[in-house]
Amino acid sequence: MRRAVIDRRTAETQIALRLNLDGTGRFENRTGIRFLDHMLDLVARHGGFDLTVQATGDLDVDQHHIVEDVGIALGEAVSQALGTRKGINRAGYFVMPMDETLAVVAIDLGGRPATVVDTKVRVRLVGDLQTELVHDFFEGFANAARANVHVKVLYGRSNHHKIEACFKAFGRALRVACAKDKRLAKMLPSTKGLL
Repeated sequence: MRRAVIDRRTAETQIALRLNLDGTGRFENRTGIRFLDHMLDLVARHGGFDLTVQATGDLDVDQHHIVEDVGIALGEAVSQALGTRKGINRAGYFVMPMDETLAVVAIDLGGRPATVVDTKVRVRLVGDLQTELVHDFFEGFANAARANVHVKVLYGRSNHHKIEACFKAFGRALRVACAKDKRLAKMLPSTKGLL
């Protein structure tokens, strides 16, 4: 079973996360930031993952620690659930329309972290989420999952739609990258022999 349980505790946050890569899109996410909960719900539903996140922390200081650490915990969970990564597609991308907005996300679970994020969001808040932290979430994920994560909004009007399209595309791209390829079941998806 491709599952993981993460219990991440720092002086700033406490995160309990459960992930099943081969789930049915069920979710129960509580981070204290309602818009982040909504984005995590989208990742689970569009990725076909079962995801539960219970996070508490120093929201009285700032949202940064919770948002980044949830991204880190999710990346750790994906890495743990994939194990050796043999037989997976390794890379995936998705182009997601969200009404007037179009976003693309590409992911490579190839063992090297890199992050590029361009949401084209120029407001401080969407809902109750500090929008600059969207980058920190994806960077935390990429570092912990040892993945390349590229997130780009091509165009759009609504800032809500821009961020939502990114998280939907992320869930779908991750689903493809994590999926098993029967033809490559015993092979590591790399000519180097190491991920």
